[in-house]
Amino acid sequence: MATKRCVLAGGSGFLGTALADELVLKGYEVIVLTRSPRNTSGKVRHVKWDGKSLGEWTDTIDGAEAIVNLTGRSVNCRYTPDNRQEIVSSRVDSVKIIGEAITRSKRPPKTWVQCGSLAIYGDAGEKICDENTRPGGGFSAETCLFWEQTFASIRMPATRKVLLRIGFVLARNEGALGTLAKLVKFYLGGTVGNGRQYISWLHVQDLNQMLLWGIERPEIDGVLNAITPNPVTNAEFMLELRRALNRPWSPPVPALAVRIGARLMGTEPELALTGRRCVPKRFQENGFDFIYPALREALEDLFTK
Repeated sequence: MATKRCVLAGGSGFLGTALADELVLKGYEVIVLTRSPRNTSGKVRHVKWDGKSLGEWTDTIDGAEAIVNLTGRSVNCRYTPDNRQEIVSSRVDSVKIIGEAITRSKRPPKTWVQCGSLAIYGDAGEKICDENTRPGGGFSAETCLFWEQTFASIRMPATRKVLLRIGFVLARNEGALGTLAKLVKFYLGGTVGNGRQYISWLHVQDLNQMLLWGIERPEIDGVLNAITPNPVTNAEFMLELRRALNRPWSPPVPALAVRIGARLMGTEPELALTGRRCVPKRFQENGFDFIYPALREALEDLFTK
């Protein structure tokens, strides 16, 4: 029997690398579409693409089991006009060109899993957000809404479409958690701002399983929140992270200091000072079993084993 193929567009980051490893374990051939291909071996192959135009990469999706689109410029930057434009265009352009490639394909992939963001709910405060919650306001939410509308507008009857709104992914030494862990290790891991902003999180292993559900399960389609059912406040999160890294209480970081620090670090304070309290209603309705539903166990797995 031929090996099943899965294409990861924009899959050279830590989320794509983690998923590629999981897919290889399950017997898939993995194609990573990236702007900077590198030599690979085994069942993972890198193919060049620019995220906005057709090319030889389109051959990789013909007859594929699935394509997973993880493409998008990092939001960890100052929201200058140029950066805003790139944040939006990198997301929307990749969706458009993948859609065009699929419609031109002789054997369209069975599934398209599009990775989105919980930022669509905006700064939601105490409100509990599930997949039926209306989008919020502000640049990040408006970007996500435009992104999702572009994905929804593409009609392809032969390809099942899944959109995962992904939360704060926990992986050792990777992403935002890697940055926070460094601060905690240097005794700078205090509550950020008022500490009441919610963090909707999930362990990278649970995200891998959610992505696999999207790829393999025909009953999974449409929009799903990809997070655990147990969001926590920033104060709770920092407390558990200090515990996992064996560090004592640290003084809180006032909002003004966050804004100054963000400017010095070339990023936006809203990334730390805003949040949303989300639940994975549709995954729960479909019986998804979390490996790490509780934050303490998730952090212990990453930092103390």
